[in-house]
Amino acid sequence: MAPLPLLLAAFSLLFAVATPIRDITDACSSQVQDFEHLNGSAMHLPLHHPRGPCSPAAVPSDLPFSAVLTHDAARIASFAARLAKTPSSSAARPITTTSATSLDRPDSSLASVPLTPGTSFGVGNYVTRMGLGTPAKPYVMVVDTGSSLTWLQCSPCRISCHRQSGPVFDPKTSSSYSSVSCSTPQCTDLSTATLNPAACSSSDVCIYQASYGDSSFSVGYLSKDTVSFGSNSVPNFYYGCGQDNEGLFGRSAGLIGLARNKLSLLYQLAPTLGYSFSYCLPSSSSSGYLSIGSYNPGQYSYTPMVASNLDDSLYFIKLAGMTVAGKPLSVSSSEYSSLPTIIDSGTVITRLPTSVYTALSKAVAGAMKGTKRADAYSILDTCFIGQASQLRAPAVTMDFAGGASLKLKAQNLLVDVDSSTTCLAFAPARSAAIIGNTQQQSFSVVYDVKSNKIGFAAGGCK
Repeated sequence: MAPLPLLLAAFSLLFAVATPIRDITDACSSQVQDFEHLNGSAMHLPLHHPRGPCSPAAVPSDLPFSAVLTHDAARIASFAARLAKTPSSSAARPITTTSATSLDRPDSSLASVPLTPGTSFGVGNYVTRMGLGTPAKPYVMVVDTGSSLTWLQCSPCRISCHRQSGPVFDPKTSSSYSSVSCSTPQCTDLSTATLNPAACSSSDVCIYQASYGDSSFSVGYLSKDTVSFGSNSVPNFYYGCGQDNEGLFGRSAGLIGLARNKLSLLYQLAPTLGYSFSYCLPSSSSSGYLSIGSYNPGQYSYTPMVASNLDDSLYFIKLAGMTVAGKPLSVSSSEYSSLPTIIDSGTVITRLPTSVYTALSKAVAGAMKGTKRADAYSILDTCFIGQASQLRAPAVTMDFAGGASLKLKAQNLLVDVDSSTTCLAFAPARSAAIIGNTQQQSFSVVYDVKSNKIGFAAGGCK
C-alpha cells in the first residue's frame, strides 16, 4: 500500500470521518486487568508473548513463521540503517509534511521530508497494559527497548487507525489531558526520540512523526497526561496521541518506548522510580513481567553497558564467548566483538558475527548428529526434524564481558518453524550483532541505566 502523505492527512482531518474501530473481547482480561506492585516502589506489569493464548493482542494463530522472519529482517535492516545514519531502502517512507500547519488544515507552503525509520514492530514484540488518563483506563501496549517515544491511538482517529483490542483512548474523557505546544523542550526532543523532525500546527500544537522499519508509522499530537500502574500514577507524562496509525501493530493500542532517551517511559518515570527496569520475556506457554524501578541486585550476574557513538539510545553490550557442550567455539576471542552488539526485546532471531555463527552452527550440528536434519527454512540454515521440546539439544552458553552469562535451554537455542521442523534460532549478522528475545526467554533481565550495567538471572518467568 502506498504511504499516505501528511498533506492528505492534513486535508482529511478537516473532512474525513473517523475510521470505525470495533472493541474486541479479551478472553484473558482477568489475568492482565489489574497492575501490581513489585519490590516496594517498583511497578510490575504482566508481560505476554505475542503468540501466547492469553496475550490481549495476540498475532493470528495461523500466521506462518516465515512472516515472523520477514518482519524480523525488517527490524534488523532498520537497526542497520540507524547505526549507519542512513535511510533504510526497504523501509524508508517519504511523507509530505507542512512547515507551519500540519494536522489541522492544509497549507500551500509544503516541504517534503523523508522520515527516518526506527525499529520494526513485526510480530515478535511482547505486550502489556498501561493505564492512562484521569480516570485511568488500561490499554494494550507493545513493549520495545529499541524505541523511545510512547504513543497510542487516540480518538477521533481522524485519518486512520488499525483495529485494536479494547476501546481507543479518548482525550476528551481525561480531565488531566493536555496537548503540548511547539515551543516546549519536549517538542524539540522529538527529533532524537523518533529520528524524525517535529512539525507544528497553526494552533501551536506539536506534531510527532514516528516511522518503523516495516513501513508502519504513527503521526499525531504530542500530549501530556497521567500514566498509571495499578493504584499508582505519575502526572505530566509526555506521549504521542496518534491520529494516523498504519501498519503492522497487531491489536495493540500503541507502543511503550524503553530506550535511552529523555522522552522514553523509563526516563520520564525515573525521578519517581529510578533509572532501571527489568523483565522476563515469557514463552508462548508461560507468563512474564515488566518491572520499572527497584530490583533485587543479588540475583543477577552483570555485564557493563558499552558506550557507542553509533546510537546513544540503544543498549550495547559485549559478547565475550560461547560454548557448546562445555567446549568453546573454534573462533578467536576477537571475533565476538568484531561487530557492535545490541540487546533487544523485539528481535526474534539472534544475529552473530558470521564467523561466530558458522562455528556455532557446526558445533550444534555436530552435537546433534544423531538427529535427522531438515531443509533450511528461510534464513535459518541449521534445521532438524522434530520439535525443540522433544529433541536433546546440547548445552549452549553465551558469555558476556564482566562475567554475565546466558545458559540456554533447548527453547532458547531452537525455534519451531512448523509442526515438524525446528531450527537453530541464530543467523549471521551483517552490520551489528543482536541478542534477540528467543535467547532471553525465561530469564530475568535488568537494565540498570544509572549504573550502566545489564544483569541476567535464570528462572524469572512462571
